[in-house]
Amino acid sequence: MHKRPILTLLTLGLLSWAGLAAAQTTPAQAPAPSAAQDRTDRQFNTSQPDFTVVDLPTTLRMPRHKSSFRVTHRFGRPLGSGNFSDLASDAFGLDNGAQIGIEYRFGVMRGLYAGVARTSDKTIEFFGQRNLLQQSKTTPVGLGVLVGVDGTDNFSDQFSPSLGATLSRELGGSGALYVEPMWVGNVNLFDSTIAAKDYAVVVGLGGRLRVRRTVYVVGEVIPRLAGYDAGVPLGTFGIEKRAGGHLFQLNFSNGLGTTTSQLARGGTGSQDWYFGFNISRKFF
Repeated sequence: MHKRPILTLLTLGLLSWAGLAAAQTTPAQAPAPSAAQDRTDRQFNTSQPDFTVVDLPTTLRMPRHKSSFRVTHRFGRPLGSGNFSDLASDAFGLDNGAQIGIEYRFGVMRGLYAGVARTSDKTIEFFGQRNLLQQSKTTPVGLGVLVGVDGTDNFSDQFSPSLGATLSRELGGSGALYVEPMWVGNVNLFDSTIAAKDYAVVVGLGGRLRVRRTVYVVGEVIPRLAGYDAGVPLGTFGIEKRAGGHLFQLNFSNGLGTTTSQLARGGTGSQDWYFGFNISRKFF
C-alpha cells in the first residue's frame, strides 16, 4: 500500500504548522519582518557561508522570498579500486559515471524555508527547516527544526520520512560546529531479514573551518545510534572556495548518498572513498 498521500500531508502539515504558529501571534508580540531584518538576513555570514556543510544542513537563515540552488556530484568508482595506473586511466573516477543531484530552496517566510531535491537514481526529497534560535550575544547556539520525506522512482515508491534538529555553534567568524539528531523512517530497502529495523536514529556531526579569506575545510560524519545499521556510518571531508554568491566544494566520501534517507543508510565500506563535488548558488 502506497504511503505517499499520508507522508506528503504529514510533511506539508508540519511546515504549515510552523508558519501558522508564527503568523498567528499578535503584532505586539511578533512584528512583521522589517526592511532592516531582511537586510540582516541577506548579509554574508563568514561562519556559515552555505545552507549545508557537505550534505548536513546548517542553521544559516534563508531570507524571505529568496532562494538558493545546489548541484551535488559523486563519481561512482572508489578511489581504492584497482591500481594507480587503472585509476589514472579513468581520470580518478571521472569516467565511471556518477550520482548527480539538483536542489532548490525557497524562503517561505522569515526563518522558514522549503526545498526539493532530485538525484539521478530517481529519488526525490521534499524538506523544510524552521529556525527557532539564532546565535547572538545572549544566545550561545543556533537551533533549527528539520522535516522531510523522500521517495524512490520519482516519488512513487518507498517513502522515507525524517524529523530532526540542527544545533550550531559559530566560531567567531572562523567557521561553525554542528550536532544534528534525526529520526529517519523506512531506511531498510534491501534486507528483509532485518525488517524490524526499518528506521534509523542518527546524530550528524559536522564542522566548517575558515582557513583563508574565501577558503574553508569541511567535514561531517553520521553515526547511527539505533535501528538500521548495515554498512558503515557515512563520512565526508573536503575543501571549498567562495566566489561571490557561488560556493565550489571538492569532497571525498565513503558513500554516494545525499538525501536524508541515503545518508542514514550509511556508506558502502570503510575502504571505499569516492571523489565528488558540490556547487551552490545563492540568489540574494
